[in-house]
Amino acid sequence: MPQAIAAVNDFVVKFANVNGSGSASANELFARSILRMGVPVSPRNIFPSNIQGLPTWYEVRVTEKGYLGRRGGVDMMVAMNPQTWAEDVKEITPGGYLFYDSTKPMPSSAFRDDINIIGAPLTAICNATYTDARQRQLFKNIIYLGVLSILLDIDENAIKQLFGEQYKGKEKLIDSNVKALGLGRDYATRHLDAKACKLKVRKADNVGDRIFVEGNNAAALGAVYGGATVCAWYPITPSSSLAEAFQSHCKRLRHDKETGKAKYAIVQAEDELASIGMVIGAAWNGARAFTSTSGPGISLMTEFIGLAYFAEIPVTLINIQRGGPSTGMPTRTQQSDLLACAYASHGDTKHILLLPEDPYECFEFSAAALDLADRLQTPVFLMSDLDIGMNQRLSKPFVWNDSRSYDRGKVMTHDELEAGKDFGRYKDVDGDGIPWRTYPGTHPSKGSFFTRGTTRDPYARYSEKGVDYLYNMERLMRKFRTAADLVPAPVLHPADQPADIGVLYFGSTSPAMDEALAQFREQGVHVDGMRLRAYPFPDSVKTFIDSHRTVFVVEQNRDAQMHSLLVNEFEIDPKHLIKVLHYDGTPITARFIGDTMLKHVGASSQPQRASMAKESA
Repeated sequence: MPQAIAAVNDFVVKFANVNGSGSASANELFARSILRMGVPVSPRNIFPSNIQGLPTWYEVRVTEKGYLGRRGGVDMMVAMNPQTWAEDVKEITPGGYLFYDSTKPMPSSAFRDDINIIGAPLTAICNATYTDARQRQLFKNIIYLGVLSILLDIDENAIKQLFGEQYKGKEKLIDSNVKALGLGRDYATRHLDAKACKLKVRKADNVGDRIFVEGNNAAALGAVYGGATVCAWYPITPSSSLAEAFQSHCKRLRHDKETGKAKYAIVQAEDELASIGMVIGAAWNGARAFTSTSGPGISLMTEFIGLAYFAEIPVTLINIQRGGPSTGMPTRTQQSDLLACAYASHGDTKHILLLPEDPYECFEFSAAALDLADRLQTPVFLMSDLDIGMNQRLSKPFVWNDSRSYDRGKVMTHDELEAGKDFGRYKDVDGDGIPWRTYPGTHPSKGSFFTRGTTRDPYARYSEKGVDYLYNMERLMRKFRTAADLVPAPVLHPADQPADIGVLYFGSTSPAMDEALAQFREQGVHVDGMRLRAYPFPDSVKTFIDSHRTVFVVEQNRDAQMHSLLVNEFEIDPKHLIKVLHYDGTPITARFIGDTMLKHVGASSQPQRASMAKESA
């Protein structure tokens, strides 16, 4: 056998399966069992946009250091799909491992000389044990989990404990899965040399109190805690699970304890246009309302978004971004809707974007978006993506202060109207651009106004006068500048010593960028990082840019959309900001970031190249 990769708690295993084969449950059990041993994992599900039959992959990064981004490279390939065999084998790092079903003999040409081959007759074991075709298919996955548990030293009891939790109250299912696991472990013990595989899991204590959760689930729970009572949506990958999770959380948390009556409304509309229309109507009526969608849905919603912006109706849109344009890559990740959302609708518009990095911030920002929409009376976008939304991620436990009250903004009351307080629906009386509003039915004769998408004066009266139009548009811009002080502030990650190289990043680029910054630090390369968490940008972002000779902008789209936003908002020379772009649909890696930054710095400065070259050595 060739020289084998040896690693403890630091390797990547990739599963190649057929979609619909039942492998997802077994693969997730693999990841969770390692978590139970106190070792952080970062799994990613790579699946097709059909229901059954096409290839699917599940990549698990085992990393005691706790890095949550994709590493790049595969140390062990669990090859269970003949259709993708060639490309799967090709992907293995030299010295890595190929584990496969050896029931059917394979020609030597199907393998590589520089990898280690480990086979087990999984189909033969299934055929000898089970008569039902579906059982053979499903338990084959558990059998290979059993083999892997021997090869990698995964705690058998951790897996059995997960069986008990997953199938609680269903003893037959627990017993049948334990049996299948044992079949794999018995075969590996009797016929395989576990020492030949030098990838091992050792118990650690580096998970702590962190939870394992998807971003969509977290955002849905944040919407519940943030006071949302209306959700209108239309199914679209990768956001559908968010609305479904909201429904699940509401059933648990939003029913009157005495009457059992639901205190929420969830509508699966006939299309995206209808869903955003319902959300606007509910929000105008005083409810906290949101929709969840993805890029194609945003495209359809833009006219209604413009109405909400101009009529100043609080609306929250949760956009789980995917690969575009058009249908694009529905089951791949990108950050390619920034400009579409920041300037959604015709005419001059600017919208608030919140940029969460993980499920914790999905929870936090989902609730914050509802507050900001009310306070600023405007659409607010929560910009997640497939990588965050549909993959389970280790996350800090969610925190909620029960004494926290919802920020409904400037809402004039019955008593204030009765006392004769001046009410101009679109009048700026405080200098922050935010007008006062009333809820329908607040007063029988005062505080009413006509909601329209046409030009009006400060008292909501129809007007085509240029002076009224200018007043309104300039006030909206003033409100947008106010928002810069209300949205989540950027997070600075300074180098250990003063640095003239800076990097801006956001959202799902964060895990890879944090790892790249740690690698730079270990090698004595000084790079300041700033993670953007919202648009509009506060002044601190401009200060960061101005204080560095070279600033990289890392993002996952082709057209450098964050780069464009920064240039447009701060009127910066585009050459001062260097683009680091990754957009093949897979999550960006620290290796890609480091190599790209090295390439650009090396082209402009030989001394800087010599310094940064330490990282790649």
